[in-house]
Amino acid sequence: MRRYALIVAVAGAVLAPATPAFAHAGDVPDATAYRTAVTTISAPGIEVRTVEAGARLELTNDSGHAIEVLGYSGEPYLEVRPDGTWQNVNSPASYLNETITGETPVPASADPTAPPAWRKISESTTVRWHDQRTHWLSADLPPQAVADPSRSHRLRDWVVPLRVQTSAFEIRGTLDWVPPPRAWLWWAAAALAGLAVTALAYRWPRSVRPVALIVGLAPLAYALIRLLDGATPPPALILAGLVGVAAAYRHPPFFLALAGAVVALFGGFNETQVLGAAVVPAAGPGWISRTLVALAIGGGAGLALTGVLRMRAALPARPTAPQPAVPVGG
Repeated sequence: MRRYALIVAVAGAVLAPATPAFAHAGDVPDATAYRTAVTTISAPGIEVRTVEAGARLELTNDSGHAIEVLGYSGEPYLEVRPDGTWQNVNSPASYLNETITGETPVPASADPTAPPAWRKISESTTVRWHDQRTHWLSADLPPQAVADPSRSHRLRDWVVPLRVQTSAFEIRGTLDWVPPPRAWLWWAAAALAGLAVTALAYRWPRSVRPVALIVGLAPLAYALIRLLDGATPPPALILAGLVGVAAAYRHPPFFLALAGAVVALFGGFNETQVLGAAVVPAAGPGWISRTLVALAIGGGAGLALTGVLRMRAALPARPTAPQPAVPVGG
């Protein structure tokens, strides 16, 4: 019990998310075919990166000066000051950027030519926001991707203007469409992992502990790289990893079956979108996320099947019905 409590405490400390200012509640990040990248930042003293699979830009102001992010008509939209982040409620961008698709109606009071009306949204000097200049907004595939879906295509170069006092600066970047990976290969890998885990764990009982530990760590590792990309991991993903790790310490057949099912469902099947999309909401190369999800699917299913087989083997044998006596001499 103490070991399990220690696992929970360590995971909570590692996975507790930072809290930058969010200009908008936004959308849950998902895997996508569009890669947004920051290439140039001309303003000194700031850092900018894409987070949540490119769904938002994240700006950190360490310059000691107030920096304005300009909206779509060149109006002040966000201002990151040394004492926190402020939003201009008269900027149409304050409403258009509430979701990644820009579906929020803009009120009549939002006028880009009106003087700024600032509202403080955070004490933080780091802010995240959706920006339509960095996204592909159409529901249809880009014409280049339709014509040749086998390779990546540069859709456009984008610019987000900044201002420090009276000086103009820019964030520059690129938007690309990237073809999806072969999802069937990752499903095949998950199936092979399931067969390997079942064969190993059922035939050699001592292997259950290291196998369950590896399988349980897969969802936790995926949660961590999602956190590094700026997204808060789903609680069910962390729970699945903790249950899998717990099975490495105590694994009676029923709990092993239950733990494997939880890992496969919440650590694997809930995250299958990453198997068929080029850009995933996690830090690092996409193949790392796909490997972890495939391992959770196959490894979790393998542990669940091993637990079921062990429960079945432990059932008492049915008594053999007595054979009727055959009279001698008929």
